[in-house]
Amino acid sequence: MQRLVILEDKLVERSGYPFDLPWVTGQSFELRFTTPVTIIFGENGTGKSTLIEAIAALSGYDEAGGGKGYRPVDHSNAIDKSGAELAEVLRAGWLPKVTNGWFFKAESFFSVARYLDAAARESGAAAPDFLSWSHGEGFIRFFEERMSRQGIYFMDEPESALSPKRQLELLRILHRIQAQASTQVIMATHSPILMALPNARVLEITRHGIADVDYRNTQHFKLYQSFTENPEEFIAEAVLNTDHARI
Repeated sequence: MQRLVILEDKLVERSGYPFDLPWVTGQSFELRFTTPVTIIFGENGTGKSTLIEAIAALSGYDEAGGGKGYRPVDHSNAIDKSGAELAEVLRAGWLPKVTNGWFFKAESFFSVARYLDAAARESGAAAPDFLSWSHGEGFIRFFEERMSRQGIYFMDEPESALSPKRQLELLRILHRIQAQASTQVIMATHSPILMALPNARVLEITRHGIADVDYRNTQHFKLYQSFTENPEEFIAEAVLNTDHARI
């Protein structure tokens, strides 16, 4: 995927979330993907997960996660379908069109893993069995297996079950992808460790728009930096000041 734009003629017919997000309604929305790994981060409520869901849906993946053609989670009665709805006003530019890949969502990993086990048993193959390990170990085993294949991968907060050490393992997988440049990853994360991936493009999504940023200048990085520099002072200030004036 090289380019993502909003179809203005379709947008005017929509209202409510996610169509009222400022970066959606702003003029001349265009997102270009210039590196093998693109990292998107932002505060809760800015729409980053919705954007990942929309791009994945636009590319032919179920918004609940999984591979192309998979429907591991029945969400037909779900109230929130914002990702799929946003996809309807987007257009992607490809060179060339990529068909293989995966949409990884931390919140649906259990259901997807069960789906893969059941599908393997029905076909007579050995089940991948990602769930016999700890949550984080299952994540890493999944990443190592699936992301060794050429394709496009969408990831929504993959660090959610990973310890800092396990995040470094994912960082190494992403670094290999970045170096080989034969696979594309578009990822939403809160992890400063993953944001620090060398040569990746880091985009900050705010209520005002989407812009390139150095991970060192992100509030996420500064928050952790302040904590490690003086944990006692940081905690004392944090419990007394919910606005985190330090940042």
